[in-house]
Amino acid sequence: MIPSFEEASVVRRMGPGVFSAIVPDGWQQGRGAFGGLVYGIMARAMEADLAEPTRRLQTLSGDIAGPVLPGAASIQVEVLRRGAKQSNLQARLSQGSQVLAVASGVFCAPRTVVIPPLRGVETPDRAAWDQLEVLPVEPPLGPDFGRAYEYRQAGPGPLSGSRDAETAGYIRERTIPSRRDAPSVIGLLDAWWPTLWSIVTEPLFHEARMAGQGDGFFVELRALWTGDVCVAMNQQTFSVLR
Repeated sequence: MIPSFEEASVVRRMGPGVFSAIVPDGWQQGRGAFGGLVYGIMARAMEADLAEPTRRLQTLSGDIAGPVLPGAASIQVEVLRRGAKQSNLQARLSQGSQVLAVASGVFCAPRTVVIPPLRGVETPDRAAWDQLEVLPVEPPLGPDFGRAYEYRQAGPGPLSGSRDAETAGYIRERTIPSRRDAPSVIGLLDAWWPTLWSIVTEPLFHEARMAGQGDGFFVELRALWTGDVCVAMNQQTFSVLR
């Protein structure tokens, strides 16, 4: 077994705005660590630097410039602005002298906003999670990090020749984290295979749709559901490497 996501994303404060992490072996997606872990580490460093539990991570954006290899990594966190109700932070993850990933996070307390129901944002149809078999996602056909998650497929599978560029199914960690925090949700959102290949202790339902593609890049809209509640959404851009 590889270390749990909670263990793999631990950061340690080394000084003002400076944190260290040890990227464990076994969490790779190709050469480098899987993106959900890289962003989870940076999110955890930003949370620790902000040190305001009432301000939660609401949005995260970033880029991974190169493979983050197993071993030591340094995270530099900068507070761009600390306002009365919102804080904006940026994190840079480096190995050696190279910056390999950057992320920007917006932190604020939950706000009560009444918004009319949105068209196209509907609870997806799904089978009960315990009616679906666990799908092994691990080497040699799957990535190394897939061993850390439990997948129950409810939509088109990889290389199935489906006419729909979408995926769906339940997902949870094989080792449930001590609490459901922002870094763990980042990992869950990124752990499913892309549409191109078509938490809590209870599994969350994962849904993804391809929004567009061109020049070897394609964009996906992803969401995690518990019951009728959408608990997290993100947009990811993938590139096809040849």
